[in-house]
Amino acid sequence: MDLIISAAAQISTPLTLLAIVAGTIVGVIVGVLPGLGSVIGLTMVLPFTFSMSQIPAIALMLGVYCGSVYGGSITAIVLNTPGTPQSAATALEGFPMARRGEADLAIGWVTTASTFGGLFSVLVFVIAGPSLAAFSLQFTPIEYFALGLFAMTCIAGVSSGNLVKGLVAGALGLLLATVGNDPVTGDLRFTFDSFQLSAGIGLIPVIVGLFAFSEMFLRVLQLDRPGPEASEMRVGFRMPPWSAWRARLGMLLRGSLIGSFVGALPGTGAATSAFIAYSEARRASKRKDNFGYGEPDGLVACESANNAVTGSALVPTLALGIPGDPVTAVMLGALVIQGIAPGPQLFANHLDLIYAIFLCLIVVNIVMFLTGALGASLFTRVLRIPEPILIGLILIIATVGAYGVNGNVFDVWVALAAGVAGVVLRYFRFPVAPIVIGMVLEPTIEMSLRQGLILTHGNFWGFFERPIAAILFAITAMTLCWPLVRMGIAQLRKPRRH
Repeated sequence: MDLIISAAAQISTPLTLLAIVAGTIVGVIVGVLPGLGSVIGLTMVLPFTFSMSQIPAIALMLGVYCGSVYGGSITAIVLNTPGTPQSAATALEGFPMARRGEADLAIGWVTTASTFGGLFSVLVFVIAGPSLAAFSLQFTPIEYFALGLFAMTCIAGVSSGNLVKGLVAGALGLLLATVGNDPVTGDLRFTFDSFQLSAGIGLIPVIVGLFAFSEMFLRVLQLDRPGPEASEMRVGFRMPPWSAWRARLGMLLRGSLIGSFVGALPGTGAATSAFIAYSEARRASKRKDNFGYGEPDGLVACESANNAVTGSALVPTLALGIPGDPVTAVMLGALVIQGIAPGPQLFANHLDLIYAIFLCLIVVNIVMFLTGALGASLFTRVLRIPEPILIGLILIIATVGAYGVNGNVFDVWVALAAGVAGVVLRYFRFPVAPIVIGMVLEPTIEMSLRQGLILTHGNFWGFFERPIAAILFAITAMTLCWPLVRMGIAQLRKPRRH
């Protein structure tokens, strides 16, 4: 109890509270702007931490981290332009809600689910941190390959009833992600002697093109259904009623659990957890027929999952000194600069610091909720802008977002090409989300497969000798076969004609 009181006193100083508020607001803004994201946000504020003491510096970084993960969902809802890769799943249900005039309600769903997921991950971080860190050490490349394959089953959930087209789109995403350097040998592949392609095809430009550019092109061509009139648009933040939440508490808890588990595994991240949670929600929801048309179940699942990653991702970072992704790698560097040595001894010798981080995360998530609730009217008022002006603004913002990732004009051309391809794909009823899923998961799947084959001396059947991998393979097979089994059961239950 003394440690908790001491930690509360440390984070209640004016400088620490200011760092939390400022970091969270900056993080939300960074998340809203397409093409920036958590890594760039943390990199932007990193120099400010050099002259700060430990707790305010950590508070600032945590605020930017959590705020940026949440902020990407706002533009995903309002403009169908995910600000971050992990918000791509949010656009699948959030934007249809905005199109029918319920942007305020969609923001209410995602803000509350994000806060719950973040707070849930804090609980996991404190109670199960060391245990999760020890369990994550059991994951070899073979287990990561099995997890990547399981995550690919998300394609079935976002394929709008046409699994074949979804698999084709997912294969296209996998192919796009292989362009550039071979991760093992370093050889160039699929570059066609193009210097620009030697660095690969960026995920952010593709997301900007597939979602933002294609949506705007479709509006210009009037191939998509028009949105509601400006007078029908509701701006602001609207909290869903308790009756609606009560029906989705299981979905909220399931998404938080998925995010906490996936976040504790090094090398996965919020985008993977969001798509896994969305796929699971679509499978288990009683309202699965509404998915794709603005179903809150999908919003609750993916937003609670991607924000639950924020706390649990710190487990391997702090307990093992292993950064799980580029975001936690930047945070790890900031901690080292502050004189904090992450590792097994941190939880044993510096428990006061752990409690301070724990309390900072709680306050950050509360501030994040208030930022979303109070600032939502500013974000959703963009829907009242006349459509021709809005299209122009979105195209400008999206172009800047695509360019700003690497400061490379080639990325703008990639985004434009992805936008044109998105128009063609959507016109022929191909889902575009599987392309993003394929690009997100390809590095994990390819690298872990090749490393696993090295460990088993080229024997793929050796993968099934690993218990955790075998369980994941079995779950993947059941997930893929269940729709066929369900169809067979439905056929057997049909009354026979005599």
